[in-house]
Order: sequence, then C-alpha cells, then structure tokens
Amino acid sequence: MRFSSATLLLALGAVALISATPNPAPQEVGKAPPIPQVGRLAMPRSPKQSGIPLAATRAAIPADNPQTLEKIALGMRLFFDGRLSADGTVACATCHDPSRAFTDGRSVSIGIKGRAGQRNAPTILNALYNKTQFWDGRVKTLEEQAALPIVNPVEMGQPNLETAVAKIATISEYDRRFRKVFGRPPNGTDLVRAIASYERTQVSFDSPFDHFIAGDNNAIDESAKRGWELFNTRARCNKCHALSEQTHDVTYFTDNDFHNIGVGIIRHNVVALAVKAEQLVNSRSAKAIDNAAIQSQMSVLGRFLVTKKQADIASFKTPDLRNVLITSPYFHDGSQETLWDVVDHYNKGDGVQNPFLDQDIQPLALSESDIDDLVAFMASLTSADYKEQGAEELARQHEVSRTKRPQRDTARAFGPKHQQPKPPQGLFSR
Repeated sequence: MRFSSATLLLALGAVALISATPNPAPQEVGKAPPIPQVGRLAMPRSPKQSGIPLAATRAAIPADNPQTLEKIALGMRLFFDGRLSADGTVACATCHDPSRAFTDGRSVSIGIKGRAGQRNAPTILNALYNKTQFWDGRVKTLEEQAALPIVNPVEMGQPNLETAVAKIATISEYDRRFRKVFGRPPNGTDLVRAIASYERTQVSFDSPFDHFIAGDNNAIDESAKRGWELFNTRARCNKCHALSEQTHDVTYFTDNDFHNIGVGIIRHNVVALAVKAEQLVNSRSAKAIDNAAIQSQMSVLGRFLVTKKQADIASFKTPDLRNVLITSPYFHDGSQETLWDVVDHYNKGDGVQNPFLDQDIQPLALSESDIDDLVAFMASLTSADYKEQGAEELARQHEVSRTKRPQRDTARAFGPKHQQPKPPQGLFSR
C-alpha cells in the first residue's frame, strides 16, 4: 500500500479529477443523485496515519488478491463507473460518495429508476477491517460485498454479474487494463477483486483523538475528554463499540457483533416477518438474503435473515464510529438525524415493548452536558481529511439539536429499566 497520489493519477489515465463539493445537499428521495466525480477524497489513503493498525492493515489483504497499483487504479475506475448498472445511472460511488465519508446522506439509498432500498448506506472507510460486510453480515469479504449491489434489482439492477462484465468488456480501455492487471479479458471474479482492492485503500485514521492517544493532550478539548470517559463508563458505549469491555479500544470502535438496539421493532410485526423469512429465504444464498434485505420489509429482521436464530431478530452490526459525525443520518434505517438523537435514543433505554432487545440497553441517566460531551468525543474521531466537513456538520447538528429532539425523554432516561416482554417460544427451528 505504499504509493503516492501522483503515481496513482498516472495509472488512472483519462479519469478526470474534480474536487467534490464538501457536504453536498441530499437529493430528494425517489431520484438517484448524479454519480460523484473522482476527487481528492476518493484517492487511496496513505498508511502513514496516526492511529492506523499497520499489522492489521497488512493482514487484511487476502493472499488471492494482493494489492498492486494498476489493480487499485482499475478498481477506482470501476467504483465510479455507472456503466456497471443496468441503465448507466448508478455506480458504487452513488451510495458511497467520498465527500460524505463514502456514504450518501440519505436515510435509505436510491438505486436505478429511483428505487428506494430499505437500509442506510454504510461507509466503505475502514471496511477492510470488518469481520463481516453489510448491516446483517451476510457476506465476509469485500469481494463478495462488491458483487451483490451490481445484481440487486433495487440498486444497480443487472440480472447477473456476467451482464455487467459484458457491458464493459466492449470498452477497449477496460479490456486493455484487465489484461494488464489479471492477464485475461474482463470477467466477474476479477471485476470484484479490482473494486475490493480499491476499497481496501480507504483507511481513515489521523483524527484529533488519535493524536490525543499518541500523547498530545491538547489535541482534543475538555468536553471530548469527558466524553471519552463517559463512553467507557456511565454511557455504556463500550458494551458494543469496543473489542473488550475491560480494555479501552482506541482503534476499531466496534465489537464486530450484532445487537438489537430497539430501532423499528414497534413499526413492524417482526415475529410474523421472521416466520415468513424462515420459510422463504435460504440462508445459504447470499443473493436471496440480499434481495430480502434491500427490497422488502424483511429487512428489519437484520441478522436473523442470515442465521434464522430467534436471538438475532432485528439485530444489526455495530458500526465503527470513526468519521461518524459526517455519515448522518444514523442507524441501519437512517432514522436519526443527529448524534444528539442517537444518544437520546440510548439514554432513555429505547425499546420498552421489544422482546428481543439487547440486554445492555437500559436508561443511562445522562444529563444534557453529558450528551454534549459524548457528541464532542465522537466528533473528535473525524479524520484530518474531513476536518472542514466535520466542523460544518457539527455546527449544523448542534443547531438542529437545540430545537428538534424527537428522541428525548428525560423522565425515562432517569427512570428504572423496564421489564421487557418475553420472546415467543417454539416459533423457529433454532
């Protein structure tokens, strides 16, 4: 992964490099936004960042898909190419815009013909460290992840990967590049290998918090320092956003596990959906699970779609919190606008009528100043590349939070933990 931006630009050939506008306004639902231009924030990132786990970064490169400069450049071209979609209007970058920390600023993503999915687009940043991919962990590798949106009818809409390959194989530049990188004409396996190779260059650390941990006591302010303490104590964030509750995690901010945090459970009859899913979705078929997750209300079942275990109903993967400030809106369904809303949700121990609620969700009794401190800490996880966007987004969210707090419930936040209803018995095979 030792390469310079200048060298990569030469490998990219005719791709235009146009700086994206920081924090572009979200597009209206029902119309996919224009495909982002390739700009500075799309460039592969240097491994020389404060806080980066170098050994884990090297270990994340699979033996059957080693990194090369030419392969990364090819993957970058493909990532921004709408011709991989059925109608030419949607690319990987449509839902993973570098100017938005590789998200899209929408509650749920919009694909071809304005078709809305069911889930919020997770970031590509640091995805190479993920043990599983997607909100429900339905695949493990970035190669598998890269393939599924191309063939999902709601996203890029190709009937199969071979059709997408046939579409670009007629382009002489792609034929030349595939032969140079892989020694053969374009094919599905190599296409997703190239995209995954590019995605593995998107490592994002070098935040004020990383410099604080490295010894610069002035890198973050006192509010963020108090937030870091709360994160690991009364706020109970480390229950999910740490590899171990006993050891403070300063790198990944995720336990790589799945949790039901009380989102969307009341709006849907999840038991009926789970019974239907158990009958209709073959757990061994990633494509079948992908279609159910993106196209239907079964999406709310989360990890259950993969495991068919009752304990996994409406459980979703714990996201990494790096650059979380600029990946709004939040949660798997994009239901929360600001980080203040997110903390309010946890503060009141939301999910009173949820029989599948994670056992660690409970009222937190956090004061308004505590919540401000937690948000300050999360803002300190913004990488240097996104400093300007982070400052603008923090100001925007702060302004919204002063007048609009739909999740706020102080009485519940300072009250006792409610007795949860018991899950139904005997409905599922496992």
